[in-house]
Amino acid sequence: MFSEVIRVRPEIALDDFLPIFLSSSFVLVFGVLFVGVYTLVKMKLIKGYLMPLAYLFWGLQAYCMYFMAVTIQVGPVLEKILMIAMLAYLTLPHLYYYLNQKADEKYEN
Repeated sequence: MFSEVIRVRPEIALDDFLPIFLSSSFVLVFGVLFVGVYTLVKMKLIKGYLMPLAYLFWGLQAYCMYFMAVTIQVGPVLEKILMIAMLAYLTLPHLYYYLNQKADEKYEN
């Protein structure tokens, strides 16, 4: 009645485990650094000339995400989805602070 489902996935080489682990960890670290620096600049707690540093962290995060996706051999569709997620991760803080600023302007007047 029930047939056995067999899924064939490419095996991850043992030599690739450490690079995959480190790149996935760096995705989190660089993401926190991007949002942290971006937020501190927007709150004017650090100088605005440090904003390119936030974008550098985002670029490193996107590279680590791409490296991880290629190394674990995700399909081309999932690879595109991950890159779209990285673009969303870049634009969502901008949208949040834009909406927050507009709401403050509306209620201050």
